[in-house]
Amino acid sequence: MMFWGVRLFLGSHHTRGLFTTKQDPSGSTLVRGIENMRHASPQLAVNTEAEAREARAEVRSVPSVALKVVESQLPLSDDRLDHFITENGLTFAGRHLILDLWNATGLDDIDLIERAMRHAVDVAGATLLHIHLHHFSPNGGVSGVAVLAESHISIHTWPECGYAALDIFMCGNAQPLRAVPVFREAFKAGQANLSEHKRGMI
Repeated sequence: MMFWGVRLFLGSHHTRGLFTTKQDPSGSTLVRGIENMRHASPQLAVNTEAEAREARAEVRSVPSVALKVVESQLPLSDDRLDHFITENGLTFAGRHLILDLWNATGLDDIDLIERAMRHAVDVAGATLLHIHLHHFSPNGGVSGVAVLAESHISIHTWPECGYAALDIFMCGNAQPLRAVPVFREAFKAGQANLSEHKRGMI
C-alpha cells in the first residue's frame, strides 16, 4: 500500500510566517512556520499533488498484466464515483488528515470534545450521522468517533501527556483542512503536527 502526503509542523499560537520547505531523511517534505491553516491549504495541495503524480508515474511502469488486475477491481462508473474527488487531473476517494496535538488542555472534558467535533464537522461542510465518545479512567482519556456521511473524525486523548491524536477523513465536497484550527483552538494546543494523504487514488 502506498501513501502520498506531507507533514506540517505548527508552532505556538503566535507563530506566523511564510512557507519554508525542505526534505527530511525519509524523503517527506517538511513545511515549517505555519499558523493560519487557510494559508497552509494551497501549499498542501501543491506538495501532495506533485508527489502523487510521481507515484502514478511509477505505477504506470508496472507490467501491463498487473495493471489489468488493478483496473478490474476499480470500476469507474459514475454511480460508483459520486463522492470521489477530482482535482488537477487526479481522482481519489478522499483526503485523510492525521493530526497530532501537543501541549493541549481540556483533553479529559468529554463535553468540550463533543462540542469541538460538532463544530469541526460544521466548519468542514460535512454531514454528521452519529457521535460516540468513551471516557476512560483513571487517567481520564477520551476515545471516540464522529461518523459522517463523508467518512469520519476520530479522536484519542492522553490528558496526562497533553496529547491528542485525531484522524479526519472526508470525501466529496467536504473540506477537512478547515477542521484543523477548530481542534487546535478548542484544546489550546501549543504544537500541531499534520500530515495529509490522498486515499483511494485511481
